Amino acid sequence: MTHKNSSKFIIRPVRENDYEACLELATLTGGALTNIPKDPEIVRARVEDSERSFDLRTERPGSHRYLFFLEDRESGEIAGTCGIISKVGGFQPFYTYEVRNERFSYPPLEIDHEVKILSPKINHDGPSEICCLFLRPEFRRSGLGRLLSLSRFHFMGAFPRRFDKNVLAELRGTTEDRSSPFWDGVARHFFKMDFREADYLSGLDDKEFIAELMPKHPLYLPLLPPEAVAAIGQPHRDAVPALKVLLGEGFRYQNQIDIFDAGPIVESPLTSIRTIQKRREARVEKIADDLPDSDQMLLSNAQIDFRACIGRVAENGESVSIDRATAEALKIEKGHTVAFSPLFSPAEISPEQLSPPFLQPEKTPS
Repeated sequence: MTHKNSSKFIIRPVRENDYEACLELATLTGGALTNIPKDPEIVRARVEDSERSFDLRTERPGSHRYLFFLEDRESGEIAGTCGIISKVGGFQPFYTYEVRNERFSYPPLEIDHEVKILSPKINHDGPSEICCLFLRPEFRRSGLGRLLSLSRFHFMGAFPRRFDKNVLAELRGTTEDRSSPFWDGVARHFFKMDFREADYLSGLDDKEFIAELMPKHPLYLPLLPPEAVAAIGQPHRDAVPALKVLLGEGFRYQNQIDIFDAGPIVESPLTSIRTIQKRREARVEKIADDLPDSDQMLLSNAQIDFRACIGRVAENGESVSIDRATAEALKIEKGHTVAFSPLFSPAEISPEQLSPPFLQPEKTPS
């Protein structure tokens, strides 16, 4: 479903004077956005980091954080946010658990089976990460969530040298009242703090406490509490729509989970993301009052002062026509370049597809 007047909603970079709006969104999430915790000083730092990241001189991925707002152009209201970290595991390592099988075999007793384990994994040279996706409740179920999620790929497609060759996304795991079955059953025994505090600290730049306190050896799933095992690789119900979009874009499970809430991690090569593959650029030949017979697409201005929206575009050979509302939203004039790609609906994902393959039962040789 697409909003009836989608071009009135624009994706744009967060600016310095957006601090109050950014803090309001961080508060609305109840702390669910790890990368934007509801801390005034950290929120201000994130806004400043984002402004620096859009510097024209940036040529390669580092610890840059790009934050975007979804804005109602008519009212100025901020409806949501999304972000990109150009490279995780740079200045601070990226911590996960890898889910893998360990074989136990003793032929004299005809015993040969596999047991799933959680193996601590530290990545010092990680991929880019898409993050900070949040849409205010009153704007949900209107197609704007797709605009938020997919617009990031238009920016990455326009400036691929700023990002790693691979892109990951951490999905929020099973949590209730800001607590987590996995945390309660596993992690709290090592970190000796509540989930809220650990989740907050994990969003800070200094993650040394994770390296010092996380288990150094594998954890065997049969020895863990059933509630904790049941949470492994399971997305929070509010994260399921985002997961469906990413799976439809070509992201795949990577046998890795978050070390705190056990949420799943999905990844894709940058050039294999469907929106990036289908993204094209063309010169605007005509700006029409309306293009009723054309398809709605995701459009952007392909500039560092990034703007994206949903609008109409008609292809005319090597040039295109766009509707006037879209041109105004993107601040594009005749002769400018516009980027566009089809608006893919989330694929029909079955419960089996949503379930990570690493959760399949242990293999027992016949």
